[in-house]
Amino acid sequence: MRPVNTICHSQRQRDRRRHDDSRDGKWGRQSSHPTMSSTLPAAGGTEGRDAYSIRAILGGVTELGAADETRIDRWLCAVRLVKTRPLATQLCEGGHVLVNGSTARPSTRVRTGDRVEARIADRDRIVEVVRPIESRVGAAVAATCYVDHSPPVVRDQGPAIKVIRGEGRPSKRLRRELDRLRRAGDA
Repeated sequence: MRPVNTICHSQRQRDRRRHDDSRDGKWGRQSSHPTMSSTLPAAGGTEGRDAYSIRAILGGVTELGAADETRIDRWLCAVRLVKTRPLATQLCEGGHVLVNGSTARPSTRVRTGDRVEARIADRDRIVEVVRPIESRVGAAVAATCYVDHSPPVVRDQGPAIKVIRGEGRPSKRLRRELDRLRRAGDA
């Protein structure tokens, strides 16, 4: 009778070889595919991917027969500037979205090169359309569909002295310092 370990070991080797062969596919490793030899520039989160997988992702987004324009509410949702399409529609109806300087309705069409200005979540977003897409895509692909010209986010600075919870009542001296800082912040 053979030892169990040798059977398992050889079976593991066969399974590993079979797995490696199936992963290589018809053309060997993915980067050696004859038509996919060029590399695409790295964009938001795609640094670790090879050209074949990036083109496969973008191919699903931009087909050859795809429209060269799309509705602004669908585009805002597709590139993940807003969470849902109804929210994008509300922003457009409320007058918070401008396309090329004019107020946009939800049905306004956007094309490559259009400038979209929107007030989203108390932040001014200014983006240029690179690729008009209609379906929601992953964050890495969505970042390649627009160029962000938004001003940087400015965080409000709180007081220099912070009250630590559980420390009890502040002393009279600390209370006066806090009041002084609050008055300086309001002015």
